[in-house]
Amino acid sequence: MRRREFLEFVAALAGAGLMAPAACAQTLSGKQIRVVVPFPPGGATDIVARPFAQMLGETLNATVVVDNRGGAGGSIAADAVAKSVPDGQSLLVGTVGTHAINPALYARLPYDAVRDFTPLALLAYGPVAIIVNPSQPINSLADLVALAKKMPGKLNYGTAGIGTPGHLTAEMFRAVSGIDIQHVPYKGGALGLTDLIGGQIQIMFEPLQSALSNVQAGKVRALALSSKARSAVVPDVPTIAESGYAGFETTAWWGVFGPAKMPDALTTALVAEIERIAGSDAFRSRLEPLGVTAVATLGGPAFADFQRGELAKWGKAVHDAAVRID
Repeated sequence: MRRREFLEFVAALAGAGLMAPAACAQTLSGKQIRVVVPFPPGGATDIVARPFAQMLGETLNATVVVDNRGGAGGSIAADAVAKSVPDGQSLLVGTVGTHAINPALYARLPYDAVRDFTPLALLAYGPVAIIVNPSQPINSLADLVALAKKMPGKLNYGTAGIGTPGHLTAEMFRAVSGIDIQHVPYKGGALGLTDLIGGQIQIMFEPLQSALSNVQAGKVRALALSSKARSAVVPDVPTIAESGYAGFETTAWWGVFGPAKMPDALTTALVAEIERIAGSDAFRSRLEPLGVTAVATLGGPAFADFQRGELAKWGKAVHDAAVRID
């Protein structure tokens, strides 16, 4: 049976209520599934995508291949999946960038972050850390704010680039704290961390998983995290909300999306399998030592609602920061 005929058959069965989700998942057994990652190998998204792909292959008895497609802030990969056949064999590990920030940041995107996808499930999230060089007389977020207000416009903060979660989190924090600090965007967080350690910049807003090894080695000092709760890997580091800014919360996140118009039964089956993986001890143990938290129960409509909220939050942050990429 050709793929188009198979899809029509699956859709007809699902629409008639004749195909159980478990049976629908079995249609992927023995097939090759492509998990597309919207960034080059070795980045933060690989931390989440590679163990997920391995476990998905095991649970579905399928061959799962990770396809790293970097470029244009993740847009190339997202567009490739959006244009794929909705048969469950092409999945995207989408990010806060591809599915919440980019729609506001880029003047033109080749895809619609809502209309062109089937949201399946959230996999994991990680906070942004506010870090400083330990030689600085800054031991808390209150110290940082006090120094910044004493020296308006004199302190520099680095990020992995314009429109990244670190940059937009910094802009949101600037707004709520009333401080004036100057942005120094880098082409990736590693370069910024090198300058922070070397004393060329005073502050950095960087996802925890990228800064963690330097925090643990004492090369940088973490003042606060942007997440709602503290991280188990740095339990002594408070959140921004705990530090006097109630309600402040931003996270980088990773979730699984399929192309739009996937059959309902296939979608339900994949949501169940992805949630099972995300909730497993095996998956959690791969992520949490790296500062990333797995999410077990946010799939289907709940994930779609989450994405809509994130689109509004990050869209406002992009607008308020007055940044735009043509």
